[in-house]
Amino acid sequence: MPSFTPAELTLFLTALVAAMVNGALGYGFSSITVPVALGFVANRVLNPALVLLEVVLNLVSLFLNRRALPAVWRRMLPLLGGLLPGVILGGVFLTVVAAVALKAATYAVLLPLILLQAAGVRWPIRDERKVGVPFGLGLGLLYSTTTISGPPLALLLNNQGLAQDEFRAAIALIRVAESSFTLVTYLLLGFYGAPSLGLFWLLLPAVALGLPLGRVLLRRVSKEAFRRLCMGVDALLVSVGLGVALHQLGWVDRAVSYAVSAAIGGFIIGSAWQRFLQLRKSQVASP
Repeated sequence: MPSFTPAELTLFLTALVAAMVNGALGYGFSSITVPVALGFVANRVLNPALVLLEVVLNLVSLFLNRRALPAVWRRMLPLLGGLLPGVILGGVFLTVVAAVALKAATYAVLLPLILLQAAGVRWPIRDERKVGVPFGLGLGLLYSTTTISGPPLALLLNNQGLAQDEFRAAIALIRVAESSFTLVTYLLLGFYGAPSLGLFWLLLPAVALGLPLGRVLLRRVSKEAFRRLCMGVDALLVSVGLGVALHQLGWVDRAVSYAVSAAIGGFIIGSAWQRFLQLRKSQVASP
C-alpha cells in the first residue's frame, strides 16, 4: 500500500473533493485545488500538473455533454478565438514573475470573482460576439498563469440563458480549448519536469474517482444550494491564502493577515451556509 506524506495526503484529498465539485457543477476543480496546493508547491510546479489533469478531465466532461454541443459551439467561437493569444501571454508572464508575488496575485484575482459568483450576480450580455474575443483573451491570460477560469466563465455563461446541459457543454468546450492551448504553451516553454509530473500522477487517481462521484452527488442535492456552499468554502480558502501570501511579501503583519482572512472567510461561508439552508427548506416545503 503506498504511503503519503502529510502534504501529499492533503493534496490528494483536496483534488478528490475538487473533482467531485467539478463533476457536479462542470467547473471548480482548479479554483478549489489551487488555494490549498499553493501552500505546498509553487505555481511553476503546480500549474503544469493541473493543466495535464484538466485536459483529461475536460475531455471527459465534453464527451459526457456532447449531445448539447451542436446548440452552443457556434456561440463560443469568438471567445475561443481570443483564448490562444491570452494563453501565450500568460505563459510568458509566468516565467518572469516571482513565485510569491504570483501567488498573491492569483488569490487577489480569484477572491472577487468567487464573491460575485457566490452572490449570484446577473448581467445578461446582448452582443456576445463583441464581448467574446476580449473576454477570451483575458480568460486565456488568467488560466495560463493560475489554471483558474471557472468563476469568470460561469459568471458569463450563467447570464446567457443557457439550459443546464448547454451550459455544461459550453464550459467543457472552452475548457478543453484553454487547457490544450496551455499544455502546448507549457511544453514549448519547458515547464514540464519531474516535480510537475510526479504531482500529476499523485492527483490523477483522485480526479478519476471524484468526477463520477460528483455526478452522482448532483442528483441528490440542489445544484444552486451546492454551488453556493462550494463558493463559500472556496472563498474561505482563498481569503486565508491571500493573507498568508501578503504576509510573505512583507505587506501585512501575520496576526493582521490571519484576522482579516478569518473575518472575510467566516462571513462568506456563513452567508453561503444560510443560503444553503434556505434553499433546502424551500425544497422541503414545496409540494
